[in-house]
Amino acid sequence: MLTEKDYKEIKKELDECQKPLFFFDDDPDGLSSFLLLYRYKNEGKGIIVKTHPKLDTTLLPKVEEYNPDKIFIVDVPLVEQEFVDGCKRPVIHVDHHTPLDLHGVKYFNPRVKGGDKHQPASYLCYKTVKQDLWLAAVGTVGDWFFMPLLKEFKKEYPKLLPDEIKTAPDALYTTPLGKLIRIFSFILKGNTHDAMKYIKVLTRIQDPREVLDQTTAQGKFLYKRYEKINKKYESLLNDAVEKASKEAVLVYTYDTDKMSFSSDLSNELIYRYPDKIIVVGRSKSGYMKGSIRSSKRIISGILEKALVGVDGYGGGHELACGYCVHEDDFDRFIENLKRELSEE
Repeated sequence: MLTEKDYKEIKKELDECQKPLFFFDDDPDGLSSFLLLYRYKNEGKGIIVKTHPKLDTTLLPKVEEYNPDKIFIVDVPLVEQEFVDGCKRPVIHVDHHTPLDLHGVKYFNPRVKGGDKHQPASYLCYKTVKQDLWLAAVGTVGDWFFMPLLKEFKKEYPKLLPDEIKTAPDALYTTPLGKLIRIFSFILKGNTHDAMKYIKVLTRIQDPREVLDQTTAQGKFLYKRYEKINKKYESLLNDAVEKASKEAVLVYTYDTDKMSFSSDLSNELIYRYPDKIIVVGRSKSGYMKGSIRSSKRIISGILEKALVGVDGYGGGHELACGYCVHEDDFDRFIENLKRELSEE
């Protein structure tokens, strides 16, 4: 786990820059991490790492275009050395996924030093800036982490997270905080330009009830976006539930032109069917991209074996992974996955 010295060093890096550029993952943990650092610094620009689950040289033009004096990467699991080399600026990476071996980066990941293997980036960022606890609650619970600091959050916002709620999944799917997390997730949907428009409004929100209760113009604006996207999500969720069988592996695939709901669907489906392995995939540009979830069995190693002989890649946490497989190989991938599950 990170030490107080680590948090002070991250904060020092923030304090000693004038024009930071923030790269962040496109989920509530990544978004909350960015907001925590940005709102503390009140300077800089954010860029969602949206099209690929990694930061590579395709995003170097964004660096040159903005010309920052320092780069912060938060909650991005894969960063290529070529990207770091091409930045030619100080790079600070705050993450909690499988540790990377990169040169020329100040790297902060609790998994490097052991300890708790699941401390989301938003938790690390909150421990750095020590403000906006509600953003930390959104990011950590959104990443299925029920942090001790939620006791303080419950005192400040008792209606958002009732005292009897003791787990992240229950908080996600039975409380107003869970609804706020979904709002954060849905703000990120669609193209990057649209997403950043809503995120810019979100940087000005001072209280989560502005959004949930629509008490300000900014809150109403964000909530309206949520309602529109939620209709699409609920349609897919209902379809997935109707197609669920008694099989141990629930595979659900769908087609959408502009929006991915794979992570959202897989998380809610594993909450509803905790004894199953959930595989959700979205067809796009000749590939099936999606998420795999389990509540009990470690699937990261199983996924690695299932990808052997398949045109694709994937990885992530012990119980939550992402994948990208060519459509022609998807059936084989599922067969491999089922075989590996049955052999363990």
